[in-house]
Amino acid sequence: MLIRFFVLALLLTGSVLAQTPVHAPDSSASTSAAAMAAGGGEQSSGPIAVPVMSEKAQSYYSSGNVLWFVNLLWGFLIPALFLFTGFSARIRTWAQRFGKKWFLVIGLYFIIFAVLNFIIDLPLSYYQDYVRQHAYDLSNQTLSKWFGDGVKSLLVGMVMGVLFMWVPYLLLKKSPTRWWLYVGLLMIPFLFFIMLVNPIWVDPLFNDFGPMHNKKLEAQILALADKAGISGGRVFEVNKSVDTKTVNAYVTGFWNTKRIVLWDTIIAKLDEQELLFVMGHEMGHYVLHHVIKSILFFALLIMLSLYGIYRTAGLLLHKHQARFGFDRLDDVASVPLMLLLFSFFTFIITPMAIAFTRYQEHESDRFGLEITQQNRPAAMAFVKLQAENLANPRPGLLYKIWRASHPTLGERIDFCNTYHPWASGQPMKYVALFKLGPAQNAVK
Repeated sequence: MLIRFFVLALLLTGSVLAQTPVHAPDSSASTSAAAMAAGGGEQSSGPIAVPVMSEKAQSYYSSGNVLWFVNLLWGFLIPALFLFTGFSARIRTWAQRFGKKWFLVIGLYFIIFAVLNFIIDLPLSYYQDYVRQHAYDLSNQTLSKWFGDGVKSLLVGMVMGVLFMWVPYLLLKKSPTRWWLYVGLLMIPFLFFIMLVNPIWVDPLFNDFGPMHNKKLEAQILALADKAGISGGRVFEVNKSVDTKTVNAYVTGFWNTKRIVLWDTIIAKLDEQELLFVMGHEMGHYVLHHVIKSILFFALLIMLSLYGIYRTAGLLLHKHQARFGFDRLDDVASVPLMLLLFSFFTFIITPMAIAFTRYQEHESDRFGLEITQQNRPAAMAFVKLQAENLANPRPGLLYKIWRASHPTLGERIDFCNTYHPWASGQPMKYVALFKLGPAQNAVK
């Protein structure tokens, strides 16, 4: 349960530039993007057109929607099987044979449960994360690297579960009617802790992070950070080309672990002005305090989901306790019941959650445009993201409501084309946050 909360919150609070998963270029789309970047079919001062999606990208988008639905059903089916077959209760009984203390029983249960889920999920994960990505020419990852990363994720999850899983169960035991409130409140420091340690302890397990190799670009980025009023932040280049051919960048960390991370692929495929807009976007997340706001917002949503579990779990326990093999929610065998209900309530609140992240991403786009005042490079950055990541620039309404944590790429390109208040002397929303030179201050 705790790891599911962690994964949900980490996915939704991590401010990533691209809205699509880690994937690689379609050749025709990449050629189109390169031609547009060179000015083919466009005047150098005109707006950037939203490229038409290639057949390959359309196929990837359609199959991705099917897989999203399969994963949604899978997230309900597997916990239900553990629960209604009584297998979860048997795992609890096995754990009790070896664990004399209740918190040891919880830790042993979680390890067994996590390993079994990893094995059950392996065929689906292998298809969608390895076979499918290579079939679309979207991955550089070797089978050993893919499997090794999966095992590392499992081990990290097991360590987290053993360290923290006992906390919600202790609260369930001590306060059967208020546990959801206390667990929800504890999610706030927990998420801050995760954001603090993840960049230095977890991320480097999967890829190599280091300083930027292009020192000229690094100097430009640091100058832009100074203009944004950012001190103490660091820029890291991560070797993602070992896994993927796609492009991305994100902001992560908290306090002295805060950092902006660029994949080596984005450095190779975007020019300097495009990369500076990307950096301006990521700096917007810092300056606008999006990480802190996201943690508080998603802790509230998690609390609402926990309250929904509190209100409904008792009804299921009363009706099916004989099949479940337990009659109390503070029994560790209730983990799949918690997961089942949590999946249901998070599905309901997902539109609200990703609408919040879309707003933050849009405002970071605005911040990046205002601090760089470079519309065409900004629009071209998103054109290249579309090409390199096989993205649909204008997906359907249901996709946007339940899956789009970022504005669609079509919307972002349109915004980059049309938002330029500095050109007409109109007020800018975030200029007061910039550290401007004497001449710029005089103009302002």
